Amino acid sequence: MFIGLDLGTSGVRALLVDGNGVPVHSTEAALTVSHPHPGWSEQDPASWIAAARTALGELVRIRPQAMARLRGIGLSGQMHGATLLDETGAVLRPCMLWNDTRSREQAADLDAQPAMRAVSGNIVFPGFTAPKLVWVAQNEPEIFERIATVLLPKDYLSFWLSGQLASDMSDAAGTAWMDVGARAWSPALLRKSGMRADQMPDLFEGCDVIGTLRADLARELGLPDDVRIVAGGGDNAAAACGVGALTEGDGFVSLGTSGVLLAARSGFAPKPESAVHTFCHAIPDTWYQMGVIMAAADSLNWLAGITGSTPSDLTRELGPDLHPPSRLRFLPYLSGERTPHNDSDIRGGFVGLDIATTRADMTRAVLEGVSFALRDNLLALQSTGTRLTRLLAIGGGAQSRYWVELLATVLGMPIDLPEQGDFGAALGAARLAICGVTGAAAADVMTKPPIARTIAPQADLCAAYAQAHAAYAASYRVLKAMP
Repeated sequence: MFIGLDLGTSGVRALLVDGNGVPVHSTEAALTVSHPHPGWSEQDPASWIAAARTALGELVRIRPQAMARLRGIGLSGQMHGATLLDETGAVLRPCMLWNDTRSREQAADLDAQPAMRAVSGNIVFPGFTAPKLVWVAQNEPEIFERIATVLLPKDYLSFWLSGQLASDMSDAAGTAWMDVGARAWSPALLRKSGMRADQMPDLFEGCDVIGTLRADLARELGLPDDVRIVAGGGDNAAAACGVGALTEGDGFVSLGTSGVLLAARSGFAPKPESAVHTFCHAIPDTWYQMGVIMAAADSLNWLAGITGSTPSDLTRELGPDLHPPSRLRFLPYLSGERTPHNDSDIRGGFVGLDIATTRADMTRAVLEGVSFALRDNLLALQSTGTRLTRLLAIGGGAQSRYWVELLATVLGMPIDLPEQGDFGAALGAARLAICGVTGAAAADVMTKPPIARTIAPQADLCAAYAQAHAAYAASYRVLKAMP
């Protein structure tokens, strides 16, 4: 038996699978996020350990016989977070998360320095780890001086599990400290933010074993004492492993809290100016590129919250048939935007509200706005040379047939929906654990899921939505010019 342990922003999930990668049971424990100031987003790493302990303990309680045969745990998790440890391994401050934008000035300063984009292959986004450390150096110097190690969120969990200071290539690629093409820390990039190579964890491929479960923790949790801990991957790389997106042309769209359009690449082909992320994959000698929008399903959750409804109720009001583009336009920049704008200051809005506007009209506009933002991402990915002809849809938003049909029409390509099951980051982490412990080849373990149905673009509406996207894209410049 194997476990994929996924550290998300809103919770920790433990997925138990058998030796063939078939899910057996999963448990979850919730997390909360603190926003002490505008633009700040933090979590206490102790809460990650508490949640992981709860999720693993629940698996032991519910599936004791299966857990007695546990052989490996693979990790996946939210990227870019700065978990700062002193020389004893104690946490120095709350972790600054992926959606924390306080370091936008520091990010711009780093991004302007020679070699940052050329070596890392990416823009230095405010959410990345390196500018966070520059912010700490400038605003909390007494903490900065005590930093012995910087860990990414999931790697703090692997440190708790194994006692090893380790990270994997896919997660480390999102720090702006890594030579992504060479798959190694870059001393030159580290120096630009006042850091040293000895403050970095050891780097592993995602399917590498980094250590064994600590004996005291195995006794506490009631687990075997020979469980291997496998490096795993950042959430999107792990999700790609979960859906079998490993080779050139494979891709998926994720309608989660944030929105992701990801394409696997067989080589390193960065184009930083597009604001596309170019990262190492969680399997060796492979990379991936993705466009990221900050608020996908989160935009729908926001509308549901302020209207006193639920996301499913909102989408249900739209009926089964796709409508032509709405005259009401929504810009989904509720938390700033990454691809293609790299703009942490921009904020969203509705354009074209009318006295006759209904809640259903606003829902349509939100779904269209997010879909148009993902079309921006597709165009950015295409500019790097990637060629996608179809996508797999995952994430909570993919449960809405209306939204998936809209997205297929806006993107102009068929979208596959997997059969019911676990196909996210936790499954990818479990698959990495299987490969790490058994030596099985990634291609044999990380297979594509069975497809329940394929949603084709609605041909008679493609031209209208292309025109509507052009108007949407022009709205960013208008919004940006507002005082």
